[in-house]
Amino acid sequence: MHLTEPRLRYRSIFVSDVHLGTRGSRADLLLEFLQRAECETLYLVGDIFDGWRLRKSWYWHPSFDALLRQVMGMARRGVQVIYIPGNHDEALRDWFGLEIAGISLQPEAVHQAADGRRFLVMHGDEFDGVIRYAKFLAYLGDWAYDLALYLNRLFNAVRRRLGYPYWSLSQWLKRQVKEAVKAIDRFEGALAGEARRRGLQGVICGHIHHAEMRPVNGVLYMNSGDWVESCTALVEHADGRFELLDWAATQRLSVGASRQPAALAEA
Repeated sequence: MHLTEPRLRYRSIFVSDVHLGTRGSRADLLLEFLQRAECETLYLVGDIFDGWRLRKSWYWHPSFDALLRQVMGMARRGVQVIYIPGNHDEALRDWFGLEIAGISLQPEAVHQAADGRRFLVMHGDEFDGVIRYAKFLAYLGDWAYDLALYLNRLFNAVRRRLGYPYWSLSQWLKRQVKEAVKAIDRFEGALAGEARRRGLQGVICGHIHHAEMRPVNGVLYMNSGDWVESCTALVEHADGRFELLDWAATQRLSVGASRQPAALAEA
């Protein structure tokens, strides 16, 4: 981080779906964001690691270690770090209730915003019918998603050579599939309904790699997105106002371009 760059100050930060262990993970850009940011609470809302991929083949980039050191350093400096595992890092669900390196492992949380509103925080796979009732279909979908990301990297490599900015092929494909759109709507409705059933004002989740913030069924549905395709985070300001932050867009970066040398300069 350059000394001339201003600090970003938030009350809370929510990130999900980093998928450490995959070649598509943009841990370098998340590291860059967290090095610039200050917060009281950091929520890791699931799928930070990709245990499914790591069980198949081991891939570990130095930027992954640097990101983990950054998060643990934040915990040492007094930031409350809450880790809510998802379906790809579900092995950590055996450790609920423990605190590791200052990071608290929890199945879910209720976050109270600065303005008094209360939000259910969970990864969200519990409300994904495919994950819950037909796990083999989820693994098939995981394979197809990996293929889409591979094609996305090739596609954007050509675009960079031609001087064009990043464009997410995988996101476009998802928008074109009507059933995928219906599944997203059902997912959002189910989580919003759960928050409403508990008497909360909204829900914060991840899982579907689709950043969103909108009213659903009378409550506020917020999805922090991911750090594979879109590089987005949900942040809470000091007054309780929430914002979806698109790091690549705000920094005018191509998600497909490497920033690892600069990002690893400070961990």
